Amino acid sequence: MSFYTSLSGLQASQTDMSTIAHNLANVGTNGFKKSRTEFADVIASSVSLSPTQMVGSGTVVKGNIQQFGQGNLIQSANTLDLAVSGDGFFAVKPALDSSQVNFTRNGGFSVNSDRYVVDGNGSHLQVYPVDGSGAVVATGIDSAVSLRLPATSGLAQATGAVTMSVNLNANSAVPATTTFDRFDPTSYNQSTQTTVYDGDGNPQTLTNYFVRTSAGGSGSSWAVYSFVGDRQLTSGSGASDRMTLSFNSTGALTAAPTPTNFDPFTTAGSTTSQQFSFTFGADTTQTANPFNVGARSQDGRAVGQLQGVTVDERGVVKAAFSNGDTQAVGQVMLANFSNPSGLRQLGNSYWSPTGVSGDARLGMAGAGSFGNVMSGTIERSNVDITEELVGLIAAQRNFQANAKALDTASQVSQTIFNIRS
Repeated sequence: MSFYTSLSGLQASQTDMSTIAHNLANVGTNGFKKSRTEFADVIASSVSLSPTQMVGSGTVVKGNIQQFGQGNLIQSANTLDLAVSGDGFFAVKPALDSSQVNFTRNGGFSVNSDRYVVDGNGSHLQVYPVDGSGAVVATGIDSAVSLRLPATSGLAQATGAVTMSVNLNANSAVPATTTFDRFDPTSYNQSTQTTVYDGDGNPQTLTNYFVRTSAGGSGSSWAVYSFVGDRQLTSGSGASDRMTLSFNSTGALTAAPTPTNFDPFTTAGSTTSQQFSFTFGADTTQTANPFNVGARSQDGRAVGQLQGVTVDERGVVKAAFSNGDTQAVGQVMLANFSNPSGLRQLGNSYWSPTGVSGDARLGMAGAGSFGNVMSGTIERSNVDITEELVGLIAAQRNFQANAKALDTASQVSQTIFNIRS
């Protein structure tokens, strides 16, 4: 009988060492949770046997219990590296059309070629849909969607109005070259450039050339030639190829600014005709100070291109675009279980629910028992190397002790076999 008692001890010690070896092998696995082997003694008894005469029959492995303690959190440069500080699991789907949902603590996510946010195994992160303010509009596992970052935001808007306030240098002389030529710097005094947009949202360069046309004690005047790319702008159905600014002796405009409506034109690369107005602001002056653009504005805009993404502690994912738009695209869905130790390990730091773990309880970061989501952070394995090595030594000693007991039982049996009558 002692053979089987020692054998059960050997098997238990071997299982313990295997569990510890598995823990140690996954020290560097993000989101990994260690396990602990638990044992129970085996007693064979009957109602007729005195309790003082009962002898145990060895040990049995009760189970490998997963330990869901928090792993170390380390910083990363990737905004989509996410970690749950507290309780909760990320939900992921192996494929877009899959009904299977796995749960993980490994939040190392990135964006694939289709702009879906996926983990290292290609599984899609599940989020709740949100409205423009970031408020969740639907909850539940059936309402969750795979997080996808939009490529663009907003609609293109052609520039309809440009406003500019400048200071022109009162000491500037009338150019020696009397015929304006934008390729001849001696034919104008100053120039400035403004980015405007055509109907397709393509940026174009508006260049204004300032030419002093008269100077005197009572005042002076300037001509302003305007080009979009290589196209010169005119007003009054081509009657005028310039705007005129007049100043009094104090350097103030002699008349209140009025918009100049340029004739329709088409920019290079666009098939849509465009027209906008140009207004010099009331702050436009002529002083002895150098030429300076004091204010500049235009009302056109391009289609916003995706430039970045952020995730706040509540798990709200926001995309930022080149046109200044910020758009909430989803809120990370978290899951928890009544008994996480009962989850089934699937590998790749994935778990699935079982009858022992209970069904997934879904929620959002920072609500109820759910922890907060940390962006730019990865949760490492919760394996403590020192603790595991000490446990490995203890398991080895237990194995050696049971092997010695088995050897002793063998020697006793051999002695009995050698007894002669």
